[in-house]
Parts: sequence; structure tokens; C-alpha cells
Amino acid sequence: MTSAKSARRPHHWRRDLIELAALFTAVAVADAIANLIGHQPDGPYLLVASAVALVATAAFHTWWARRHSHAPPSGEGGSAPGGADAAEHGVRVAAGMAGGSGAGGIAGAEETTLWRMRTTVRDAPGSLAALCVALAGLRVDILTLGTHPLAQGTVDEFLLRAPASLQAQELSREIAAAGGTSTWIERADAHDLVDIPTRVLSLATRTALDAAELPLALRQLLGRCTIHSLPAVSVTGRPTGESAPVEGVLEETVMRLRDLSGGVISVERPYLPFTPTEFARARALVELDARLGPRVPRGEDVLTLPEGNEITVRRADRGDLAAARAMHDRCSQRTLGLRYHGPVSDADRYLDHLLSPRFGRTLAVQTASGKLVALGHLLWDGDETEVALLVEDDWQRRGIGSELLGRLVALAVEAGCDSVYAVTQSHNTGMVAAMRALELPLDYQIEEGTLVITARLTTDRLTTEGSARPSAPTEGARR
Repeated sequence: MTSAKSARRPHHWRRDLIELAALFTAVAVADAIANLIGHQPDGPYLLVASAVALVATAAFHTWWARRHSHAPPSGEGGSAPGGADAAEHGVRVAAGMAGGSGAGGIAGAEETTLWRMRTTVRDAPGSLAALCVALAGLRVDILTLGTHPLAQGTVDEFLLRAPASLQAQELSREIAAAGGTSTWIERADAHDLVDIPTRVLSLATRTALDAAELPLALRQLLGRCTIHSLPAVSVTGRPTGESAPVEGVLEETVMRLRDLSGGVISVERPYLPFTPTEFARARALVELDARLGPRVPRGEDVLTLPEGNEITVRRADRGDLAAARAMHDRCSQRTLGLRYHGPVSDADRYLDHLLSPRFGRTLAVQTASGKLVALGHLLWDGDETEVALLVEDDWQRRGIGSELLGRLVALAVEAGCDSVYAVTQSHNTGMVAAMRALELPLDYQIEEGTLVITARLTTDRLTTEGSARPSAPTEGARR
């Protein structure tokens, strides 16, 4: 990787001077020969023949020069490791490569490991080639390469396939010896094999289809990070003081972007500073979300309860605020207290926050008459994910809560979450039974009378949506 300035071809002025002198000499010689031959009896014929010979010679020279300029470089004489041939090979390996191998590549039967590596190099000719030569010496294949230009230097991001015996410490030492600084290495998996443009387009598509996907898209785009949505107004209606410029703010390991609702999306990654390139990509996703406005997928499932009643399960958003408040009015004080763990009079204040797609996903259950009777929330809480349920009193003990919880867990698996947790009370037997019915590893923790149940998600047991759902309601139709 070289800068534009260093990539320009040098100007050989001495060669131009020699060519100009040769031209004048040739003109003088030609004039003398023409005067000598022109006075002979066959002079004109000799001059025409000479002209034809010169034209033929020039045409042959042009053809030969073009053929020689497109010929492959000669391998005669070889070169020392790290010389011009090694540099050319290193750049070719860096540019080529899905599955290709460099010098001393990995044998097909040898066990390998995928690594993601990021390092900073000087913006000078040969810096990237030096890294590639060092990786080739370790028998490491470069699968993808991305560059992040900085004011001083360039951040190169690699996806590497290395022998399983190669340790991260050894790889880091070799990269440091080749000129890399601030090197960061972590294990990768098959999902990282997607190239960066394809990944960004996929995340943009998911964000365009569902506003709740924006926090997840940012996390997948930026790697291991913590994302908080900070509203401009609290649930009590008071300004929080959270705001950000339209263009956002980048401060080393913290990125603050303006949210559609007027608040702030805060992204933190303490172990690795953000680059301007990452900031531009994240800001583009946020701008796309803002331009498209509130949106939620409109698919719905019609299910049949054991007693024969039909219910519809669908995604909910702020458009369901009035129906959700009406359901609150029909719920008992005990039901609301078990759900919100605080003053029942404040329950309605949380609904606008809970129904916002910025803070998670909400599923609603409505009857055949269109009345809302249950809500299930999957809430993004930094690095963790919370599940919460509210079922109207007259519709409890019918399997609705278990159905909602199973669907929420399936959504969490789809979003790549490692676990989900529910905050309840030990005497809330309905919620405890629903968590146990998931048949997932559970952890229990009691803090000041509050029970926190954490379910560790295993993707092999939840590969399809709804595989963790109990079988109380049966699916009647899908629209």
C-alpha cells in the first residue's frame, strides 16, 4: 500500500536529453546522405527505398516494444527474501485471496484457526508488503483485508487462516517486528468470511426492514462493543440532557450518534479505538434509519388456544400505545406489580419506552375482536438482553406467556445473543415455570427480594424459530 505521491513514476531527464541529441544527429546524417545520393542517376529511387525501410523498421520496433512491455517479469537471478519479488508476492497475497495461500501455504489436511487482526503501519511504500512477507513466513493465509486511513499511518484489518499451532503471542511478535503497532488479535469464525462491502449491504438491508435492527447492526458492524440508547426525555417526562450534533461525535473509544427520536446512540469499545472509517459507516446506518422513519415488520401468526379460541401474535410498536394502556386498565394491581416491580401508577409511563423499536422488540397478542391481551418484550440492555411478559388476568394460565417467551428467545438467538435474563419475584410462579419450560441452562440470582433468571442460549437447540416454545397453543394459519 503506497500513497498517491509515492506511486508516481520518476522522470528520467537524462534519458530525454540523450534521445533529443540522437534525434538531431539522425536528422543531420539523413540530410548529408540525401544530398550525396540525390545527385546520382538512381538517387530518387534509393531515397524511396530508404524511406520504406525506415518505416518498416519503425513498425517492427513499435510491435516489439508493446510485446515486451506486456511480458511477465523474468525470474532469472532470483531475489533475496524480503526483496522486490517478496514484496510483490506479499501484495498479491493481500489482494487475492479467498482460500489462496502464500509462500509455504497451509497444507489442506492441516488443522487451521481463523484470526481477526488489526494493526497500524506507517503510510509508506512497502509497509503492507512487509506485513504480508512476515505472515507468509508463518504460513498464514490472508483471506480478507480492509484499510482504515488515519492522519498518521494506516490501520490494516485482516482475516487470517493460520496453523492451529500458531499462538496469538507469536503472531503479534512477528507483526511488531515487521513494523505493525497497536496490534489487536482475536479468534474469528466462519461468519467473518463475508467481505466488508457485502456485510455492510446486508446490515443496511436488515436495518431498512426493521427499525429494531439498528443496535444489532451497529454491534455486528463494529465488533465487540456496548451500545446504549439514551433518550432525550426520561419516562417521567423530564429532559435528560442527552444530545449529540447531527454529524455525531467520535472520541477514541466512544462514538455518539444522533438518534431519530432526538436522543443519543452511544457506542463504547474500550479495548480498541474507533477509526474515522468505522465512524462513517456507523453514521451512514443511522442516517438510513432516520430517513426511513418508524417501521416494523407486519407479519402475524394466528394460533389456536386449547379451549378453541384464536389469537394473533404480531410485532408491536408505538402505534399500539393506546391499546396497551387500555390493557393496563384491565389488569389487576397484582399483575402490574409483578411486571413492573414498582409503583403501579407509573406503569403507563414505561409503555412509550417499551414499544420503541430502538430499545428492543415487542410482540403483541390480540384476540379475534382486535383487543390486546398480552405483551412480550425483548430489550437491549448494553451487552445483555432482557425478556419481560405481561398477560391480562383473564387470559393467564392458557399458555400465552410461554408462547411469547419462546418466540422472544428465538428472536434473541436470531440476533446473536448469548443469553437472556428475566427480572421477577420468587412468588411469580408463572414466569418461573415459563423460563423452566424453555429447557435451557438457567442461572438463578436473588438480590434484595428480586429474582433474576438467566437462560444461556445454545444455537444447536434453537436453530429454527419457535423450537423452544411449549406446545400449548397450536398454529392455525400464518399470514
